[in-house]
Amino acid sequence: MADVVLSELTKRFGAITALEPSSLSIDDGEFVAIVGPSGCGKSTLLRLIAGLEEPSGGRIMIDGRDVTDVAPAERGLAMVFQSYALYPHLTVAENIAFPLRVAKKPKAEVAERVGAVAETLGLTPFLSRRPRALSGGQRQRVSIARAIVREPKVLLLDEPLSNLDVDLRVKMRHEFARLHGQLAVTMIYVTHDQVEAMTLANRIVVMNAGRIEQVGAPLALYDKPATLAVARAIGSPRMNLLPATIAAVHSNGADIRLPSGALMPVAVAGEAGQPVTLGIRPEHLVPDAGGAFGGAVELFERLGPLSFAHLGSPGLGTTIVAQLPGDRRIALGEILSFRGEAAHLHVFGEDGRALPRLTL
Repeated sequence: MADVVLSELTKRFGAITALEPSSLSIDDGEFVAIVGPSGCGKSTLLRLIAGLEEPSGGRIMIDGRDVTDVAPAERGLAMVFQSYALYPHLTVAENIAFPLRVAKKPKAEVAERVGAVAETLGLTPFLSRRPRALSGGQRQRVSIARAIVREPKVLLLDEPLSNLDVDLRVKMRHEFARLHGQLAVTMIYVTHDQVEAMTLANRIVVMNAGRIEQVGAPLALYDKPATLAVARAIGSPRMNLLPATIAAVHSNGADIRLPSGALMPVAVAGEAGQPVTLGIRPEHLVPDAGGAFGGAVELFERLGPLSFAHLGSPGLGTTIVAQLPGDRRIALGEILSFRGEAAHLHVFGEDGRALPRLTL
């Protein structure tokens, strides 16, 4: 195991900055997920740690050693890609053993380590097969086995489940969680799927436009997103975000005016007349005939124990999603109204950052 420390790490491709100066500390044995929209820099960050890209600035420390200019093979890392990258002409056993044979390990050691890893990942019955005879989930397990057979200090995973169907993704999430607990290895996991990040990681790194927006435990980011980018990245369905204005400020906070004219008191610091974005999660909307949030039902998703109503409202200028019990009967076009408790309201300024909350 090893810790990973990034100091002002930067990557530019010509005039394009793919990664703004970024600092991050990952503890020994931690499982960290990096999330964000396509093109936000998360895979670039992972490739810099792996040594597959040369940084334009900053330093990379692994297990206390500066590896910024060290070759990928000498960093003590292993990487799993979304494409599996298996050799089609080799058997499962030969694919797993490949990095050990390149390292010229003794045959007896190779056989022992391949057998142990195959047993850990449930691949023993498939050792004599070739990749084409395996399912997608089995191929990904072979890819993981080939990575961990080297006993790396850090395991890097670049969207490893994106090519799998929904059922296999859930199954493989269980595999990763079990594997991390069993190996206690430091894992850095890049994904665009925030459900994977929320269920697997000890901490989540949210990236946007080449910047690290916020780092924290999954529920900490869910409860207190520091920016609009984090609010959009964490939560499914995502947080409702509505254009609004601070109508007045007082000792207890501010009154936020929605486009409909409704006023919402929130304990935040701001300035009267300031344009803001008001956020509230679908599960925090409470049915209330006189509530400030509502509209006509344009889409109703019934998902077993829960349902989601998508409401269109010209006054708010955007669609609102509200969570309802699964047995609630709703007709398209029906008008629904909800209220939001002040404690569950989030307010973001024009710069996309959350306004400071007041301690009352």
